Amino acid sequence: MAASTAAAAEPTVDELRAIAKDAYIWGFPLVENYKTLYQQAIDRNGPNFHAPLNAIGNSANVATPKDTAIITPNSDTPYSFLWMDLRAEPLVLSIPAIGDKRYFSVQLIDLYTFNFDYINQSVTKGKAGNYLIAGPDWKGETPKGIDKVFRSETPFAYGLMRTQLFDPQDLDNVKRLQAQYKVQPLSAFAGTPAPPAVNFPPYDAAKANGPEFFSYLAFLLPYAPMSADEAALRDRLAKIGVVPGKPFDADRLSPAARQALQDGIKDADAELANFVATQINTDMVSSADLFGTRAQLKGNAMYRFAGAKQGIYGNSASEADYQAYFVDAKGQPLDGGRHDYVLRFAKDGLPPTNAFWSMTMYDGRTKLLVDNPLDRYLINSPMLGSLKRDPDGSIALYVQAKSPGQGKESNWLPAPTGPFYVILRNYSPRPEVVDRTWKRPPMEVAR
Repeated sequence: MAASTAAAAEPTVDELRAIAKDAYIWGFPLVENYKTLYQQAIDRNGPNFHAPLNAIGNSANVATPKDTAIITPNSDTPYSFLWMDLRAEPLVLSIPAIGDKRYFSVQLIDLYTFNFDYINQSVTKGKAGNYLIAGPDWKGETPKGIDKVFRSETPFAYGLMRTQLFDPQDLDNVKRLQAQYKVQPLSAFAGTPAPPAVNFPPYDAAKANGPEFFSYLAFLLPYAPMSADEAALRDRLAKIGVVPGKPFDADRLSPAARQALQDGIKDADAELANFVATQINTDMVSSADLFGTRAQLKGNAMYRFAGAKQGIYGNSASEADYQAYFVDAKGQPLDGGRHDYVLRFAKDGLPPTNAFWSMTMYDGRTKLLVDNPLDRYLINSPMLGSLKRDPDGSIALYVQAKSPGQGKESNWLPAPTGPFYVILRNYSPRPEVVDRTWKRPPMEVAR
């Protein structure tokens, strides 16, 4: 590896592969997070740019298949985006008076992808407020007029803001609220020098899925303060040349070392596939288990890995519940090219919620929304008035690639002609959802 390392200390090919596997599982969420940071806040000429660091960018529409920056996006709530550089000083985020009828949240995410806190209805009570967001090194006093202080353990953080859209006619109201989200630095930094600029390396998806992945990880480590339980892993990373702040040049690797790192990445993906098949698809682990604070995830790197791979920036269970349909009632993978499906909610069996729920369709290959002739990417609780009920009061949703017929199109959730999955989201779920007393209906094969 490094020229200064004695040959006797060089890890074997098997050691390289094992370290690469664990490093990829642990580090993928950081690199995937960086991908979004780079595309949304750094690459001004890119299609997914929203606003520079420490500024808010608003999306004036809900997600469509053309939005590719975030996999498994929700299409219920127009997003606002705030990438924060907290090295110099905290930011003050001002929230307008939203009232108690409309769901909104500011999901505060650190570089690791831990959801370190939320600004939501339970915090604001629907009233306007000012909230200070500080990095790990800030030691100042809280000024007057600040309603609450939130701490990130990393100096770069993400504020992912969701504002509920009731229906298409409500979009202008959402835009007006979005325009009232404000952010500003705590002070003008009189007499205090700004931190040195960061040279953000361009994100390249092809590189990030090969041995060059470790160059991104080495770049990010200085901005990811180490917790005590990560010391052993950091030591192992150093053995393969991944050291905070030091360049990792994959081109200098021997062919055998390069192949070992690539094989380690494949091993990590294989372990994830097994985890999904045996834990998630069997409902032993729910999607909501994959997201939360550092304390809630208890060092489970596989949970963070699965969350980042399947749908990065998922909400914590206390904020929203996610239940994924990857297989049908008999455990077979969902495929719109082979089958039509039906999902039937009993008369009193709709998802219990304090806010709203939605069911969103995703392409199994791209993990993005599915283009369809109705431009319909989800069915949610605000649409209940337009859905047809059966004589017994139940509601059947037709999940298939082709139209179920004119009389049933109101209940049609269009699928691709290939693999797909559906995410049931419940914002501010009732206790019976969180404790799984309420059982979701199975995805039945209709044809």
